[in-house]
Amino acid sequence: MPRPEKVAVVEEIRTKLAEADAAMLTEYRGLTVPELAQLRAALRGSGTEYKVFKNTLARRAVADSYLDSVASMFEGPVAIAFVHGDAAGAAKALREFSRSNPALVVKGGLLGERLVTTRDIEALAELPGRDVLLAQVAGAFQAPLTKMAGLMQAFTRNFAYGVKALIDQQGGVPAEAEAAAEAEAAEPEAEPEPDAPAAEEDEPVAADAAPDSTDSE
Repeated sequence: MPRPEKVAVVEEIRTKLAEADAAMLTEYRGLTVPELAQLRAALRGSGTEYKVFKNTLARRAVADSYLDSVASMFEGPVAIAFVHGDAAGAAKALREFSRSNPALVVKGGLLGERLVTTRDIEALAELPGRDVLLAQVAGAFQAPLTKMAGLMQAFTRNFAYGVKALIDQQGGVPAEAEAAAEAEAAEPEAEPEPDAPAAEEDEPVAADAAPDSTDSE
């Protein structure tokens, strides 16, 4: 029966992998304790925890789950970088450290539930950091809105100026028009009167009608 401390370590690895936004596996053969401390400090800025576990316990933790895609990477002295947030920042930190410390080898890892290779992590390191990406996205949303708000303000202001200029050009609103408008607004609407019967029109007399000859006799 496995000892309780080993069971606890297996559960810790499984939980950390499941909760991390990304996990990057590295081989640290040849790195000294101070160099590992330096690497941990470099990764801390991206919200990354760097821990060493026994390979047998790590393989047990990922067995029989979606995490088993990384089981083959647990060969040699392996440490896991558990990323919480800025995966691009963690990839950059690993790349920069490996440039001055070739003993550090990035083997691959997980991005969410997706298996990523060394080349994927190198490509991830080329991306802007999380804070830069958030600033770019925020700027992309805010810039059109700010421009639209400015255009609407300018349109409203220019329209008001145009109406005022037109009124001034025509000598202002005549006092008679203002009085008539006010009177029309204040006067109640009159009820329509019933239709009057139409007057009978006289039959027209032909202008060229001649008098009857018998009447003159």
